[in-house]
Amino acid sequence: MVMKIMDGKFKLKGHLKHLTRWPLYLTALLIILNIVVYAIDVKAGVVVTVGALIYLACAVGIFCYHRPQMFNDLVAFASQYEFLEKRVLEELALPYAIMDMQGRMIWCNKVFAQLTGKDQFYRKNINTIFPDITPDKLPVPEEKEISEISTQVGDCIYRISMQRVLLGEAMVHSEVLEGLSENTSLIAMYLYDETELKDYIKANEDNKLVVALAYLDNYEEALESVEDVRRSLLIALIDRKITKYFSNYDGLVRKLEKDKYFLIMRQSSLEALKEQKFHILEEVKTVNIGNEMTVTLSIGIGLNAATYLQNYEYCRIAIEMALGRGGDQVVIKNGDSITYYGGKAQQMEKTTRVKARVKAQALKEFMSTKERVVVMGHKITDVDALGAAIGIYRAGKTLGKPVHIVVNDPSTSIRPLMAGYLNNPDYEPSMFIDKNQAMELVDNNTVVVVVDTNKPSYTECQELLYMTKTIVVLDHHRRGNEIIQNAVLSYVEPYASSTCEMVAEILQYFSDDLRLRNIEADCIYAGIMIDTNNFITRAGVRTFEAAAFLRRSGADMTRVRKLLRDNIDSYKARAEAVRTASIYKDCFAIAKCPSEGLESPTVVGAQAANELLNIAGVKASFVLTPYNNEVYISARAIDEVNVQVLMEKMGGGGHLNIAGAQVKKPMPEVEEMLKNIIDEMYQEEKETK
Repeated sequence: MVMKIMDGKFKLKGHLKHLTRWPLYLTALLIILNIVVYAIDVKAGVVVTVGALIYLACAVGIFCYHRPQMFNDLVAFASQYEFLEKRVLEELALPYAIMDMQGRMIWCNKVFAQLTGKDQFYRKNINTIFPDITPDKLPVPEEKEISEISTQVGDCIYRISMQRVLLGEAMVHSEVLEGLSENTSLIAMYLYDETELKDYIKANEDNKLVVALAYLDNYEEALESVEDVRRSLLIALIDRKITKYFSNYDGLVRKLEKDKYFLIMRQSSLEALKEQKFHILEEVKTVNIGNEMTVTLSIGIGLNAATYLQNYEYCRIAIEMALGRGGDQVVIKNGDSITYYGGKAQQMEKTTRVKARVKAQALKEFMSTKERVVVMGHKITDVDALGAAIGIYRAGKTLGKPVHIVVNDPSTSIRPLMAGYLNNPDYEPSMFIDKNQAMELVDNNTVVVVVDTNKPSYTECQELLYMTKTIVVLDHHRRGNEIIQNAVLSYVEPYASSTCEMVAEILQYFSDDLRLRNIEADCIYAGIMIDTNNFITRAGVRTFEAAAFLRRSGADMTRVRKLLRDNIDSYKARAEAVRTASIYKDCFAIAKCPSEGLESPTVVGAQAANELLNIAGVKASFVLTPYNNEVYISARAIDEVNVQVLMEKMGGGGHLNIAGAQVKKPMPEVEEMLKNIIDEMYQEEKETK
């Protein structure tokens, strides 16, 4: 179009305007030529003048005569072109529609109308046709980006593409109509059928290779509890159970060793296993031919890696995490994401101390080759972390190495224990340092020993982990997604009651020259007492053996009890938390611990959680303590609830029956989040049943 509307009349503009007036423009050339002729000869000039006037009269006459007809032809052409353009859009095989910026339908072509069952001039909002297209999914008026959304219509899947079209700007650049605002815009919408593509993608995803490793957690211990003649039968029943289970899901099982299996399956099979929550974990436990100990299974699965070899590496990492978290569970490593299933059984304590002896010798070798030792626990160091650090301190001093313990802000629970070392001539003033002093000491000639945690973000000084290549981790908490990756020695045993128990065992095999002093034995013994709640929770045979070793080394229960006594304010706060506790779903105790005026409110919260377990009918207790703009959750259970899984969903972790988390949200939101997670757990249990 090359016209504009003015006062109800059509006027030409642009190149066509000049093209229709070119005879008039040539009149100026004739006038100039006429003047030149006059200069040469007057009579000739008169003749030329007469000819020019006749030419001008003819040009004006022809222009005026043909002008209306030309306008009619232009209008007819425009109408035909508009009809052709509309016909093309109507007959377009691609579903197409036009909306205003609020999503109200203006027009659609025949294919769109047939697809949606609406009239071509349907005027209601688009979300009445496609509920997935909410106002926030429409293109933003200030942007020109294409907005896309996938939706399902019947059995077909469509990709809806919506783009903002600026009418005003288009008209200006195309010389169409004048007077339109540049902000005038509509939304053009196209629908692309991607059903076949999605089917191919899903088929490709379903047929992807999934690699898994399955380990029997307590194979040796289970066999020992069975008569010799029945052992082969027990092994055969377990093999048959595992092979038949995965064969039903088109899986291939090959036995690598007596207690290890290699599995290959399709990803579609894995999805089916997820839906029934890996019931093989429970089926294996049903194998019983007189064995006193129930057999448990751990599975590590890797998928969606770039290569098959990388998939195997993923499953190897996953099985290590499953075993490190106590076994009896499935760990799936899908790229960077990790998912857990099961983990409801308490890990059985191993009677052999071979692993402790091997770790003790390895620790001794690392310490012997370095100049100094730096020990640190988790933030807000507790008695278990301090006791373990004291044990490592004595091991390092036995080798003649300078040893430093990182404690940034001593809590009230460890100050009485630390007081025995401060201003003591038998211990150097640099025994306890803060993180700034530690960062000045640590280099590649330093062994950094992390105790009572395996998460780098939980340590007293995370920077130390990147300042040396020699890192040792000693911990009794189950592994989570976040672990210290670059440790040269990692001794993580979830069966242990405390890190102090593990350190006490290591000290027995560390060196024949090692002699614990009474004050040091008291600290390690105190760590075991606190984490076992006075030998009530998670105390096994090896726990008492470690305690016996410490008693022989000079630990005194009376001195330890005096060191662990609370002040009156902490006792009142703990009593207030118990008094105001509420019972949720008849078996979960939820309490809020006051923190005002307390130096270590998180310790008081943990003590209150232990107290709540003494109430009849309580399966698990949760104490919420506000501290440093965060809410600290202390979770405790006896045997029926896995509080570790609950706390992991809140960003924390721990053990089957002792766990915790830190949440940066207001107290009411944290309490509501906790209740929602408990509700989800109840729903999952109902579905599995």
